Amino acid sequence: MSLSVDIATRLGALDLAVAFDAPEGVTALFGRSGAGKTSVVNAVAGLLHPDRGRVVLNGRVLLDRAKGLSVPVHRRRIGYVFQDARLFPHLRVRANLLYGAKDDARLGPICDLLGIAGLQERRPGALSGGEKARVAIGRALLSGPELLVMDEPLAALDQDRRQDILPYLERLRDEAGLPILYVSHAVEEIARLATTLVLIEEGRVLRSGPAAALLSAPDLAPVFGPRMAGAVLPGRIVAHHADGLTEVAVSAGRLFLPAVAGAGGQPLRIRIAAQDVMIALDRPERVSALNILPATVTALHQGQGPGVMVQLSAGEDLLLARVTRRSAEALGLVPGRACHVVLKSVAVAPGGVGQG
Repeated sequence: MSLSVDIATRLGALDLAVAFDAPEGVTALFGRSGAGKTSVVNAVAGLLHPDRGRVVLNGRVLLDRAKGLSVPVHRRRIGYVFQDARLFPHLRVRANLLYGAKDDARLGPICDLLGIAGLQERRPGALSGGEKARVAIGRALLSGPELLVMDEPLAALDQDRRQDILPYLERLRDEAGLPILYVSHAVEEIARLATTLVLIEEGRVLRSGPAAALLSAPDLAPVFGPRMAGAVLPGRIVAHHADGLTEVAVSAGRLFLPAVAGAGGQPLRIRIAAQDVMIALDRPERVSALNILPATVTALHQGQGPGVMVQLSAGEDLLLARVTRRSAEALGLVPGRACHVVLKSVAVAPGGVGQG
Protein backbone atom coordinates (compact mmCIF):
# COMPACT_ATOMS: atom_id res chain seq x y z
CA MET A 1 0.00 0.00 0.00
CA SER A 2 1.41 3.37 -0.95
CA LEU A 3 0.59 7.01 -1.62
CA SER A 4 2.13 9.23 -4.29
CA VAL A 5 1.65 13.00 -4.07
CA ASP A 6 2.74 15.66 -6.57
CA ILE A 7 0.79 18.91 -6.24
CA ALA A 8 1.28 22.63 -6.76
CA THR A 9 -0.96 25.57 -5.94
CA ARG A 10 -0.88 29.20 -4.85
CA LEU A 11 -2.20 29.90 -1.34
CA GLY A 12 -1.97 33.62 -0.70
CA ALA A 13 1.73 34.39 -0.22
CA LEU A 14 2.64 30.70 -0.14
CA ASP A 15 3.65 29.03 -3.38
CA LEU A 16 3.09 25.36 -2.57
CA ALA A 17 4.86 22.75 -4.73
CA VAL A 18 5.26 19.39 -3.01
CA ALA A 19 6.08 15.90 -4.29
CA PHE A 20 6.76 12.77 -2.22
CA ASP A 21 5.96 9.07 -1.91
CA ALA A 22 4.53 7.58 1.28
CA PRO A 23 5.07 3.81 1.72
CA GLU A 24 3.48 1.63 4.39
CA GLY A 25 3.71 2.84 7.96
CA VAL A 26 3.54 6.41 9.27
CA THR A 27 4.70 9.15 6.92
CA ALA A 28 5.09 12.33 8.97
CA LEU A 29 4.95 15.80 7.42
CA PHE A 30 7.11 18.02 9.61
CA GLY A 31 7.68 21.75 9.42
CA ARG A 32 6.95 25.10 10.99
CA SER A 33 3.45 26.54 11.14
CA GLY A 34 2.54 27.97 7.75
CA ALA A 35 4.89 25.68 5.83
CA GLY A 36 1.97 24.08 3.98
CA LYS A 37 1.58 20.75 5.79
CA THR A 38 -2.17 20.94 6.35
CA SER A 39 -2.74 22.18 2.80
CA VAL A 40 -0.96 19.09 1.50
CA VAL A 41 -3.12 16.62 3.45
CA ASN A 42 -6.25 18.59 2.59
CA ALA A 43 -5.36 18.21 -1.10
CA VAL A 44 -4.90 14.46 -0.58
CA ALA A 45 -8.28 14.23 1.17
CA GLY A 46 -10.03 16.33 -1.48
CA LEU A 47 -10.73 19.29 0.80
CA LEU A 48 -8.43 21.54 -1.23
CA HIS A 49 -8.23 21.65 -5.01
CA PRO A 50 -4.67 22.43 -6.15
CA ASP A 51 -3.95 24.28 -9.38
CA ARG A 52 -1.84 21.43 -10.68
CA GLY A 53 -0.99 17.93 -9.59
CA ARG A 54 -1.67 14.25 -9.21
CA VAL A 55 -2.47 12.04 -6.19
CA VAL A 56 -2.43 8.24 -6.41
CA LEU A 57 -3.42 5.93 -3.55
CA ASN A 58 -2.68 2.21 -3.90
CA GLY A 59 -2.68 2.55 -7.68
CA ARG A 60 -6.02 4.39 -7.70
CA VAL A 61 -5.85 7.93 -9.11
CA LEU A 62 -7.61 10.34 -6.75
CA LEU A 63 -6.55 13.52 -8.51
CA ASP A 64 -5.18 14.32 -11.95
CA ARG A 65 -5.65 17.98 -12.77
CA ALA A 66 -4.19 17.54 -16.26
CA LYS A 67 -7.03 15.13 -17.09
CA GLY A 68 -9.68 17.00 -15.12
CA LEU A 69 -10.08 14.09 -12.70
CA SER A 70 -10.90 14.64 -9.03
CA VAL A 71 -12.56 11.86 -7.03
CA PRO A 72 -15.17 13.30 -4.61
CA VAL A 73 -14.23 13.43 -0.95
CA HIS A 74 -16.69 10.73 0.13
CA ARG A 75 -15.31 8.28 -2.46
CA ARG A 76 -11.63 8.67 -1.67
CA ARG A 77 -11.77 6.23 1.26
CA ILE A 78 -9.64 8.45 3.47
CA GLY A 79 -10.18 8.68 7.21
CA TYR A 80 -9.39 12.19 8.49
CA VAL A 81 -8.58 13.00 12.13
CA PHE A 82 -8.47 16.75 12.77
CA GLN A 83 -6.71 18.75 15.50
CA ASP A 84 -9.96 18.92 17.43
CA ALA A 85 -11.98 15.72 17.75
CA ARG A 86 -15.14 17.16 16.13
CA LEU A 87 -17.40 14.65 17.83
CA PHE A 88 -21.17 15.08 17.70
CA PRO A 89 -22.08 16.31 21.22
CA HIS A 90 -25.68 14.97 21.08
CA LEU A 91 -24.56 11.42 20.26
CA ARG A 92 -23.06 8.86 22.60
CA VAL A 93 -19.58 7.54 21.90
CA ARG A 94 -20.91 4.38 20.24
CA ALA A 95 -23.00 6.40 17.80
CA ASN A 96 -20.08 8.72 17.10
CA LEU A 97 -17.86 5.73 16.36
CA LEU A 98 -20.35 4.18 13.97
CA TYR A 99 -21.12 7.40 12.13
CA GLY A 100 -20.06 6.64 8.56
CA ALA A 101 -19.44 2.94 9.22
CA LYS A 102 -21.19 0.28 7.14
CA ASP A 103 -21.80 -1.88 10.20
CA ASP A 104 -20.47 -2.59 13.68
CA ALA A 105 -18.45 -5.71 12.78
CA ARG A 106 -15.11 -4.04 13.56
CA LEU A 107 -16.33 -1.97 16.51
CA GLY A 108 -15.03 -4.36 19.18
CA PRO A 109 -11.50 -4.85 17.79
CA ILE A 110 -11.01 -1.15 17.16
CA CYS A 111 -12.29 -0.19 20.61
CA ASP A 112 -9.87 -2.72 22.12
CA LEU A 113 -7.01 -1.36 19.99
CA LEU A 114 -7.64 2.18 21.20
CA GLY A 115 -8.69 1.34 24.76
CA ILE A 116 -12.14 2.92 24.47
CA ALA A 117 -14.43 -0.11 24.90
CA GLY A 118 -15.68 1.19 28.25
CA LEU A 119 -16.57 4.65 26.91
CA GLN A 120 -19.31 3.70 24.46
CA GLU A 121 -22.27 4.88 26.53
CA ARG A 122 -20.79 8.24 27.46
CA ARG A 123 -21.36 11.51 25.67
CA PRO A 124 -18.38 13.56 24.36
CA GLY A 125 -18.83 16.16 27.10
CA ALA A 126 -17.90 13.53 29.69
CA LEU A 127 -14.63 12.57 27.98
CA SER A 128 -11.11 13.81 28.59
CA GLY A 129 -9.11 15.35 25.75
CA GLY A 130 -7.17 12.14 25.21
CA GLU A 131 -10.35 10.05 25.19
CA LYS A 132 -11.95 12.36 22.63
CA ALA A 133 -8.87 12.02 20.41
CA ARG A 134 -9.02 8.22 20.57
CA VAL A 135 -12.74 8.19 19.78
CA ALA A 136 -12.09 10.44 16.75
CA ILE A 137 -9.41 8.02 15.56
CA GLY A 138 -11.76 5.09 16.06
CA ARG A 139 -14.49 6.79 14.04
CA ALA A 140 -12.05 7.37 11.18
CA LEU A 141 -10.92 3.73 11.26
CA LEU A 142 -14.48 2.39 11.28
CA SER A 143 -15.22 4.23 8.04
CA GLY A 144 -13.07 1.58 6.31
CA PRO A 145 -10.35 3.87 4.91
CA GLU A 146 -7.43 2.94 2.67
CA LEU A 147 -5.45 5.83 4.17
CA LEU A 148 -5.61 7.55 7.56
CA VAL A 149 -4.81 11.28 7.65
CA MET A 150 -4.01 12.79 11.04
CA ASP A 151 -3.54 16.55 11.22
CA GLU A 152 -1.79 17.33 14.54
CA PRO A 153 -4.22 15.13 16.52
CA LEU A 154 -2.37 15.77 19.79
CA ALA A 155 -1.91 19.54 19.42
CA ALA A 156 -4.75 20.38 21.82
CA LEU A 157 -3.44 18.08 24.58
CA ASP A 158 -0.98 18.88 27.35
CA GLN A 159 2.30 16.99 27.64
CA ASP A 160 0.99 14.37 30.06
CA ARG A 161 -2.04 13.56 27.90
CA ARG A 162 0.18 13.31 24.82
CA GLN A 163 2.33 10.73 26.58
CA ASP A 164 -0.83 8.80 27.49
CA ILE A 165 -2.07 8.57 23.90
CA LEU A 166 1.22 7.94 22.06
CA PRO A 167 1.26 4.20 22.92
CA TYR A 168 -2.16 3.86 21.26
CA LEU A 169 -0.85 5.57 18.13
CA GLU A 170 2.12 3.20 18.13
CA ARG A 171 -0.26 0.24 18.28
CA LEU A 172 -2.26 1.79 15.46
CA ARG A 173 0.89 2.10 13.35
CA ASP A 174 1.89 -1.51 14.02
CA GLU A 175 -1.48 -3.25 13.92
CA ALA A 176 -3.96 -1.28 11.77
CA GLY A 177 -2.39 -2.37 8.47
CA LEU A 178 -2.94 0.86 6.54
CA PRO A 179 -0.70 3.82 5.64
CA ILE A 180 -0.93 6.89 7.88
CA LEU A 181 -0.17 10.46 6.83
CA TYR A 182 0.68 12.31 10.04
CA VAL A 183 1.12 16.08 10.36
CA SER A 184 3.11 17.42 13.31
CA HIS A 185 5.60 20.06 14.36
CA ALA A 186 6.53 18.13 17.54
CA VAL A 187 9.87 16.32 17.23
CA GLU A 188 9.01 13.93 20.07
CA GLU A 189 5.93 12.69 18.21
CA ILE A 190 7.63 12.03 14.90
CA ALA A 191 10.58 10.34 16.66
CA ARG A 192 8.16 7.95 18.35
CA LEU A 193 5.83 7.31 15.41
CA ALA A 194 7.28 8.05 11.99
CA THR A 195 8.74 5.45 9.66
CA THR A 196 9.09 7.96 6.81
CA LEU A 197 9.68 11.68 7.20
CA VAL A 198 8.90 14.54 4.80
CA LEU A 199 10.39 17.89 5.82
CA ILE A 200 8.44 20.84 4.41
CA GLU A 201 9.76 24.39 4.46
CA GLU A 202 7.97 27.35 2.87
CA GLY A 203 5.88 25.17 0.62
CA ARG A 204 8.71 22.96 -0.61
CA VAL A 205 10.01 19.52 0.33
CA LEU A 206 13.35 20.14 1.95
CA ARG A 207 14.12 16.42 2.20
CA SER A 208 12.28 13.13 2.54
CA GLY A 209 13.27 9.58 3.43
CA PRO A 210 13.46 7.08 6.30
CA ALA A 211 12.78 8.86 9.59
CA ALA A 212 15.80 7.41 11.41
CA ALA A 213 18.18 8.65 8.69
CA LEU A 214 16.79 12.20 8.62
CA LEU A 215 16.61 12.56 12.39
CA SER A 216 20.30 11.64 12.65
CA ALA A 217 21.47 13.93 9.80
CA PRO A 218 23.69 16.65 11.37
CA ASP A 219 22.90 19.26 8.70
CA LEU A 220 19.17 18.97 9.45
CA ALA A 221 19.56 19.81 13.14
CA PRO A 222 18.59 23.48 12.50
CA VAL A 223 15.28 22.27 11.03
CA PHE A 224 14.36 20.41 14.22
CA GLY A 225 16.04 22.95 16.48
CA PRO A 226 19.42 22.41 18.20
CA ARG A 227 17.80 21.62 21.53
CA MET A 228 15.38 19.14 20.00
CA ALA A 229 17.75 17.42 17.56
CA GLY A 230 18.47 13.79 18.30
CA ALA A 231 18.63 10.31 16.85
CA VAL A 232 16.38 7.28 17.20
CA LEU A 233 17.90 3.89 17.98
CA PRO A 234 16.12 0.56 17.62
CA GLY A 235 16.55 -1.68 20.66
CA ARG A 236 15.14 -4.71 22.42
CA ILE A 237 14.39 -5.29 26.11
CA VAL A 238 16.87 -7.71 27.68
CA ALA A 239 15.95 -7.58 31.37
CA HIS A 240 14.34 -5.55 34.14
CA HIS A 241 16.61 -5.08 37.16
CA ALA A 242 15.69 -4.73 40.82
CA ASP A 243 17.17 -1.22 41.05
CA GLY A 244 14.53 0.15 38.64
CA LEU A 245 16.58 0.06 35.45
CA THR A 246 15.73 -1.74 32.23
CA GLU A 247 18.55 -3.26 30.22
CA VAL A 248 18.16 -2.76 26.47
CA ALA A 249 20.23 -4.28 23.69
CA VAL A 250 21.22 -1.97 20.82
CA SER A 251 23.53 -2.76 17.93
CA ALA A 252 26.58 -1.26 19.67
CA GLY A 253 26.04 -2.84 23.10
CA ARG A 254 23.70 -2.41 26.06
CA LEU A 255 21.88 0.59 27.48
CA PHE A 256 20.45 0.95 30.98
CA LEU A 257 17.33 3.11 31.05
CA PRO A 258 14.77 4.10 33.69
CA ALA A 259 12.15 1.35 33.94
CA VAL A 260 10.50 0.67 30.58
CA ALA A 261 7.24 -1.25 30.42
CA GLY A 262 7.32 -4.41 28.34
CA ALA A 263 8.36 -8.03 28.35
CA GLY A 264 11.77 -9.35 27.49
CA GLY A 265 12.42 -9.30 23.77
CA GLN A 266 10.02 -6.44 23.07
CA PRO A 267 11.37 -4.06 20.40
CA LEU A 268 11.75 -0.39 21.29
CA ARG A 269 12.51 2.94 19.65
CA ILE A 270 14.78 5.08 21.81
CA ARG A 271 15.16 8.79 21.17
CA ILE A 272 18.48 10.17 22.38
CA ALA A 273 18.79 13.95 22.30
CA ALA A 274 22.03 15.32 20.85
CA GLN A 275 22.52 17.63 23.82
CA ASP A 276 22.60 14.61 26.18
CA VAL A 277 25.45 12.81 24.40
CA MET A 278 29.07 13.31 25.50
CA ILE A 279 32.12 12.22 23.50
CA ALA A 280 35.31 10.74 24.94
CA LEU A 281 38.37 9.66 22.97
CA ASP A 282 39.17 6.91 25.48
CA ARG A 283 36.67 4.78 27.34
CA PRO A 284 36.08 6.66 30.61
CA GLU A 285 36.52 4.83 33.90
CA ARG A 286 35.02 5.52 37.33
CA VAL A 287 32.22 7.76 36.04
CA SER A 288 28.57 7.82 37.07
CA ALA A 289 27.21 7.43 33.54
CA LEU A 290 26.23 3.81 32.90
CA ASN A 291 25.91 3.97 29.14
CA ILE A 292 29.19 3.99 27.22
CA LEU A 293 29.27 2.79 23.62
CA PRO A 294 32.14 2.59 21.11
CA ALA A 295 31.57 4.86 18.13
CA THR A 296 33.18 6.50 15.11
CA VAL A 297 32.74 10.07 13.94
CA THR A 298 31.04 10.09 10.53
CA ALA A 299 30.24 13.78 9.92
CA LEU A 300 30.30 17.23 11.53
CA HIS A 301 28.12 20.26 10.88
CA GLN A 302 29.06 23.73 12.08
CA GLY A 303 26.13 25.80 13.33
CA GLN A 304 25.68 29.57 13.38
CA GLY A 305 27.02 29.89 16.93
CA PRO A 306 29.70 28.07 18.89
CA GLY A 307 28.03 24.66 18.55
CA VAL A 308 28.94 21.73 16.33
CA MET A 309 26.61 18.83 15.54
CA VAL A 310 28.57 15.58 15.38
CA GLN A 311 27.18 12.46 13.74
CA LEU A 312 28.56 9.16 15.01
CA SER A 313 28.09 5.56 13.99
CA ALA A 314 27.59 3.21 16.92
CA GLY A 315 27.24 -0.36 15.75
CA GLU A 316 24.68 -0.28 12.95
CA ASP A 317 23.04 2.92 14.18
CA LEU A 318 23.68 6.66 13.99
CA LEU A 319 23.78 9.09 16.90
CA LEU A 320 24.08 12.85 17.18
CA ALA A 321 26.11 14.78 19.74
CA ARG A 322 25.92 18.54 20.24
CA VAL A 323 29.29 19.89 21.41
CA THR A 324 31.09 23.22 21.27
CA ARG A 325 33.50 24.02 18.47
CA ARG A 326 36.21 24.33 21.12
CA SER A 327 35.55 20.78 22.31
CA ALA A 328 35.48 19.42 18.77
CA GLU A 329 38.84 21.02 18.02
CA ALA A 330 40.39 19.93 21.32
CA LEU A 331 39.36 16.31 20.71
CA GLY A 332 40.41 16.45 17.09
CA LEU A 333 37.02 15.26 15.91
CA VAL A 334 37.08 14.46 12.21
CA PRO A 335 35.30 11.79 10.17
CA GLY A 336 36.81 8.40 10.91
CA ARG A 337 37.95 9.28 14.45
CA ALA A 338 37.29 6.44 16.90
CA CYS A 339 35.78 7.47 20.22
CA HIS A 340 33.15 6.58 22.83
CA VAL A 341 29.76 8.12 23.42
CA VAL A 342 28.65 8.62 27.01
CA LEU A 343 25.02 8.88 28.03
CA LYS A 344 23.51 9.16 31.50
CA SER A 345 20.67 6.73 32.10
CA VAL A 346 18.37 9.44 33.42
CA ALA A 347 18.93 11.53 30.29
CA VAL A 348 16.47 9.29 28.40
CA ALA A 349 13.04 10.31 29.63
CA PRO A 350 10.18 7.76 29.59
CA GLY A 351 8.53 9.81 26.84
CA GLY A 352 11.56 9.21 24.64
CA VAL A 353 11.08 5.46 24.59
CA GLY A 354 8.39 3.96 22.39
CA GLN A 355 7.34 0.65 20.94
CA GLY A 356 9.48 -0.52 18.06
